[in-house]
Amino acid sequence: MSAPAAPVDASGAPWPDGAPPRRIVSLVPSVTETLCALGLGEALVGVTVYCVEPAAIVRGKTKIGGEKNPDLEKIRSLVPDLVVANVEENLREHVDALRAWGIPVWVTYPRTVAEGITMIRELGAVTGTAARAAAIADPLEALLARVEAAGRARRPARVFYPIWRGPYMTISADTYVHDMLRACGAANVFGDRPERYPTVTLPEVAAAAPEVIVLPDEPFRFRRVHARDFDPWPALPAVRDGRIHFVDGKLFCWYGPRIADALARLPALFASARGG
Repeated sequence: MSAPAAPVDASGAPWPDGAPPRRIVSLVPSVTETLCALGLGEALVGVTVYCVEPAAIVRGKTKIGGEKNPDLEKIRSLVPDLVVANVEENLREHVDALRAWGIPVWVTYPRTVAEGITMIRELGAVTGTAARAAAIADPLEALLARVEAAGRARRPARVFYPIWRGPYMTISADTYVHDMLRACGAANVFGDRPERYPTVTLPEVAAAAPEVIVLPDEPFRFRRVHARDFDPWPALPAVRDGRIHFVDGKLFCWYGPRIADALARLPALFASARGG
């Protein structure tokens, strides 16, 4: 399958024609991993402190701060010909400042698993690695289709997926995590909330009667002791049936090549609750 053109990014800015970039700064951990999978590890000159994978490559890269508080002058000093950012993880004023200095910025914003795969193709088009991007994206699209088809054969498992504790916060339908849950056979019990990241109480969780509770290790690092939060509701299906799972949050929220691992592993979390 040929790579699609990438005329504009998620901010609506066009990508200029020219030689592929060879000095790249990534402001998004999952994009950093994707760029390395595209064979651009050598071209990567700067990453955030949260860009931890692939460890063998990123440990030697210049750290430019966090997603929300990057050192813009340090980025400028690296003389990048491409900075990759994200609508949600980075701030618009930082993108605008970089562009005002004449630094090209490509902004991403996948909110579904399919869009996460498309992002690989777009980065391939932007960086001159379209063939490598297609070699990654083609099997991912086929895998997603197989997993979704298998999921349609059974009802989805009702799932509670918190992202924070104190207070508890979760995700609504307009999020990448929600779509990963859907693709893997789960129904987000708070998917109908109007806020993208609603605050919920534990009595509300109990009333939603999730069959599975997924406790990720990011952005909040849930520990096994936090399963005790649900002890007051022993009849809650997830508690009653022992379906409180501690998981690698990257599987649910990192897009790019990691999607393959997510689609291979996550459906099993929900299979028993679905009668599978």
